[in-house]
Amino acid sequence: MPITLILGGARSGKSRHAEELATSLSDHPIYVATAPLIDNDHEWLARIERHREERDTHWQVIEEELALTSVLKAQDGPQSVVLIDCLTLWLSNLIFAGREIEDEVELLCELLPMLVGEVILVANEVGMGLVPENPEGRAFRDAQGRLNQRLAATADRVEFIAAGLPICLK
Repeated sequence: MPITLILGGARSGKSRHAEELATSLSDHPIYVATAPLIDNDHEWLARIERHREERDTHWQVIEEELALTSVLKAQDGPQSVVLIDCLTLWLSNLIFAGREIEDEVELLCELLPMLVGEVILVANEVGMGLVPENPEGRAFRDAQGRLNQRLAATADRVEFIAAGLPICLK
């Protein structure tokens, strides 16, 4: 079962690239969206709604903020193609929910090689910009860097997207 990790900065084209890959592999890929619904953030809600509208009916969409391993287990099959977008939001969801990040990452990384279907993971590369000015921001950046390293070690293929162009890292 191939595991593909697609990394890139904000608005780099990583989600579009992941969607194109998923639709090239399956007529009915599964899209796992991790974005939380934030009631008082109208721009965020509009962004989520725009994403919902952009996905046509051949996508099976599952909106799940935390339980990725449960979704992957439930959706796994020999012909399945599951796209998770994005692990950066998943990580922040775990933090805000007070979950043990290292345990959740370990569960995900242990499960991925056992799946029989194809999995495409999308995550932000956050370590190439400015150093966050507060301890929470630095802790998040460090946790995201560790998550990306773990996933890259587990993945069969790793691509970095810059300006909409994929660069194969592994």
